Amino acid sequence: MKKNKSIKNILNILVLVLVTILVLYFALKDDFNKVIAEVISANPIWILMAVFLLFLSLLMRSICLNLLTHQFSKDFELKKSFKSVLTTQFFNAVTPFSSGGQPFQVYLLKKEGIRISDGTNIIIQDFISYQVALVILGVFAVSSNFFLHIFKKIQFLRYLTTIGFVINVLVALGLFLIIIAKTFNKKVVNKLLSFLTKIHIISKNKKESLYKKASSAINEFYEGGIILFRNKKLFLKTVLLNILGLSLLYLVPLAVIFSLGIYDKLNVFLTIVASSYVMLIGAFIPVPGSTGGIEYSFCQFYGTFIYGSKLQAAMLIWRFVTYYFAMIVGGIAVNIKERRK
Repeated sequence: MKKNKSIKNILNILVLVLVTILVLYFALKDDFNKVIAEVISANPIWILMAVFLLFLSLLMRSICLNLLTHQFSKDFELKKSFKSVLTTQFFNAVTPFSSGGQPFQVYLLKKEGIRISDGTNIIIQDFISYQVALVILGVFAVSSNFFLHIFKKIQFLRYLTTIGFVINVLVALGLFLIIIAKTFNKKVVNKLLSFLTKIHIISKNKKESLYKKASSAINEFYEGGIILFRNKKLFLKTVLLNILGLSLLYLVPLAVIFSLGIYDKLNVFLTIVASSYVMLIGAFIPVPGSTGGIEYSFCQFYGTFIYGSKLQAAMLIWRFVTYYFAMIVGGIAVNIKERRK
């Protein structure tokens, strides 16, 4: 089991490296010298501001996690929540759909004395709040573009962002459906597995095992959601914190573009809308970090405001700060934990 997981992680990292090389090739192949010159000449003060915005975003996620953890452990420190959020950056970065972070968070919470069942509830509540915030910002971006026609010439990517937006909405609705209709969902899962058994896609023994796992997951989501929704004030706080955290993350490109000496093309509003669109596309790219697709979408949407070597340089700096740098810091945090162990 552990061997298979290690092989899977290695394959994910290899895919990430390969796609990153391809991204760098296409970003640099036409204006290599100009792009590199733009990156080197970028204002370090604004780059530090971009990093600061990233860490502020992670701090908002940490405060949210800390508030949720206090339901089960009143003395759980904010610095522990922050370390947890930092370490999950690494696992989210190297797994498709950022799926590796949540299990690791449950593991870290267990090491801090929080039961697995309670830790699972905390992470589920955190995921629900985050998903709601993501949808709210998605609605804001799509509505803004619908009325103001900010991205007139990007029809294809607008369709992709619509798909990404629909996926996020469906995930949020699915979470609410699980919470309000636990029994109904179990029946649906059972009928689906029975159908798959009849057409010999899965065996009867496999069906029972899959149903137990699905039923357990539904129960966990139901319990986590009910706890969160009963405490409406906490739910509102966590959603607002996630909106603030995402907004800070979405503003990183503005600091990066300012670092290249461009001050008159973008503002806070346009940056949040453009970043929301970029992240919506990342919702359904099945590669670690959505690598490849997310860089392309960045260039397309931000290409509405800047172009040429400055656009490519902005994309490279933004991607390094928000993804590779965050992954490196997360990897360091993971290793620090392991040494202490």
